[in-house]
Amino acid sequence: MSPHAEGRRPAGRTVAAGVHLALVAALIAAGPAMGAPSGEAHVVRTATLGDTPLGVFSNGLLPGTVDDDRGVDLGGIGSDIYPAGRKGEFWTVTDRGPNGQIKVAGTKRRTFPVPGFDPAIVRIRVVGDTVKVLDAIPITTSRGRPVTGLPNQRGRDEAPYDYNALTALPYDPNGLDTEGIVRAADGSFWLVDEYGPSLVHVSARGKVLTRYVPKGLNLTGAGYPVVEALPSVLLHRKINRGFEGLAQLPGGDLVLAVQSPLSLPDTDAGEASRTTRLLRFSPKRKAVTAEYAYRFDPVDVVDPSEDDTSELKISSVVAVGGDRLLVEERTDKAARLQLVRLDRSSNILGSSWDDDTASPSLEQLDDPAASGVPVLAKKPVVDLGRVAGVPGKIEGVARVDHDTLALINDNDFGMTDGTGAFDADGRLVDSGVETKVTYVRLPHRL
Repeated sequence: MSPHAEGRRPAGRTVAAGVHLALVAALIAAGPAMGAPSGEAHVVRTATLGDTPLGVFSNGLLPGTVDDDRGVDLGGIGSDIYPAGRKGEFWTVTDRGPNGQIKVAGTKRRTFPVPGFDPAIVRIRVVGDTVKVLDAIPITTSRGRPVTGLPNQRGRDEAPYDYNALTALPYDPNGLDTEGIVRAADGSFWLVDEYGPSLVHVSARGKVLTRYVPKGLNLTGAGYPVVEALPSVLLHRKINRGFEGLAQLPGGDLVLAVQSPLSLPDTDAGEASRTTRLLRFSPKRKAVTAEYAYRFDPVDVVDPSEDDTSELKISSVVAVGGDRLLVEERTDKAARLQLVRLDRSSNILGSSWDDDTASPSLEQLDDPAASGVPVLAKKPVVDLGRVAGVPGKIEGVARVDHDTLALINDNDFGMTDGTGAFDADGRLVDSGVETKVTYVRLPHRL
């Protein structure tokens, strides 16, 4: 047990990667929604992950990685969700771990209260209204060392600091801010990462086989192969807004979603833009084969309480047959799912829109379609903000059957921003937000 776990719910015994973890979740969630009209989308089940000290979880996978979890429980597994083959079971992935922001002398600093945390792939089962952890696989280098969730490059990524934003931490070229997850037919996993941004191929045991990054990134010192195979225009990704969504098409190709518009030619252009990009990657060819322009709805349409366009994000993309995808447009408080088809005529890969000297850039166009850009057509499927019982900050969506979706939220490990995130003893002041898996039944088949 963590030396700081007093007063917290005890967890079961944890063991090495690839074998079962007896981490039993607690019952907290409300039951199925009652009385929802049959012709409307509605919640049919909600399940909640219980409290497991983060040190217990992490050290059960890689002993000695976390010496002080500062009172943080396992969370953050809501970065994505993917069906695991058995009813009620899913693969999920954590992000880079507990992190927040604190202003020091008027400048925001990125904090990592548990810097030894190693991102992990977590297999879960929904049992009634409880989420149980069945298995967990740490993500490691070629030699089995933790990749960590720390930023990679000075000058490109935010500088990392300890929990109180006063002590600088080292950069780590191995670090990954993992988000989307799919499982390949051979049992290996594909993940996306926000730092590079990058596409990461991981073995069934969690070792990074290859990390695919944009051309010109010049990432050195990593303990696994790094291949510059993605368009260089992605070097202009907004900080903390790299790849977030990942889908696997029936033929095996992958679709990667850039969370937000690129900062092209500058930050202001990216903040004001409603145009982001999807990429199609062929694992067989180990190359990007297509790129698509995706246009967000206006921010007040996605979230009537929001007026800041820069809050628009794609957090999940889900294959629903052929070349069709569900795309989740969201803010932290609301989300809508759109249906798109990746037709060949919409491919902009290698066009002038991939030239970062083009003026105006794709991101600067007020109406890309009017300027000749083949923007993906989309069709609304469901406004999750109007479905009672759906939590905020949904980052993962999975298809359960022809008319049911499983959603998972990112609870940020119970973290909040600001100096009030930790008490005077350096212990977490938990936000109270829980990780939940929510089943939503749609009125129509997908």
